[in-house]
Amino acid sequence: MTDRWTALDTEGELLTRRQMIAYGRRFARAGRGAWYSFAIEVVWQFLVQTTRFRVRGSHHIPKTGGVLVASNHLSFADPTTLTAFCLAAGRVPRYLAKASLWKLPVVGRVMRSGRHIPVYRGAATAAEAYRDLVTSVRAGECVAIFPEGTFSDDPDGWPMRGKTGIVRAALETGAPVIPVANWGTHRLLPSTAKVPRVLPRKTVDLVAGPPVDLSDLAGRELTRAVLEEATARIMAAITALLESIRAVASSSTAS
Repeated sequence: MTDRWTALDTEGELLTRRQMIAYGRRFARAGRGAWYSFAIEVVWQFLVQTTRFRVRGSHHIPKTGGVLVASNHLSFADPTTLTAFCLAAGRVPRYLAKASLWKLPVVGRVMRSGRHIPVYRGAATAAEAYRDLVTSVRAGECVAIFPEGTFSDDPDGWPMRGKTGIVRAALETGAPVIPVANWGTHRLLPSTAKVPRVLPRKTVDLVAGPPVDLSDLAGRELTRAVLEEATARIMAAITALLESIRAVASSSTAS
């Protein structure tokens, strides 16, 4: 395998360590900022040694323009694997995080460097809490979001009901919402674990689908009913992708 390998050359295949290294060489670098870039490189080296990726559908993430990437949430490791997936698709993802993180010495530098988006949880309205999200998307950024807002508490790991913040930004800006399913991080770093479980190497599956169709909701008043309908469509798309991942994983185990 040569260094010219790209994600699309082995779409759906389980990557070897050499392929994982080559995958990292394809990461988008412009616009990451020094501290965010340093964090990405450190974490990626850890993932190369402890995981094997299997990726599909990264071409659905547009190369330019504002976009929202919506993923299910199983582990503290999810932002690391989703970041790698977005970077390999040519985009630098920005994340929503509680505003207090910007006050921490090292973490704050990473958040500012990466142009991540503070969420003001004491805001009087939802629109005020997510104003920076809308601004970022309108500025052409790729924003990655976990619509559930927390880890799934479903005993089988299926997505829960999503929160409406992402669709508020999507419907206000007209930006596409790309659904992504992420599976395997719960084995690398279970939600109850304090340290990663690195042996044996864990398989992490990531698959993106086409934009969720919200066209019939565009331009309508952002009522609770509209927001919930759009959110339900996004979560249904993520769940369908996760079903496809788990079907592949089950067949691989059976064989």
